[in-house]
Amino acid sequence: MKKNIILLSMLFSLFFIASAHSQEDMEMVDSDSFENQRRPPAVFRHDDHNETAEIEECNECHHVYENGKRVVDESSEDQRCVDCHTEKTSGSQPGLRKAFHLNCKGCHLSKKQGPVMCGECHVR
Repeated sequence: MKKNIILLSMLFSLFFIASAHSQEDMEMVDSDSFENQRRPPAVFRHDDHNETAEIEECNECHHVYENGKRVVDESSEDQRCVDCHTEKTSGSQPGLRKAFHLNCKGCHLSKKQGPVMCGECHVR
């Protein structure tokens, strides 16, 4: 009985610690939602990226759309990308993989900074 209580306490502690981590602790893009991963998850150190890119507003990356238009002052940083994007494209809403590429790679291309080749983000 005492072992079960200790084990349960340890599991609860691990769950609490894991859920307390935020995007600031992020090392890789969340790829758990992809059924057929062609490459490893993209390396992405959230705070380092934002500091280097001089991004101060969350909604620069964490966007919100209503009726097909981006809501400028809204942010979705409290949600996972998969909460809005399914794996497949649906109408005008890009699928999850395409959404990542449009958001990340699209920004890198427009600013002419940052990685754009597959292996630069998806490091084996």
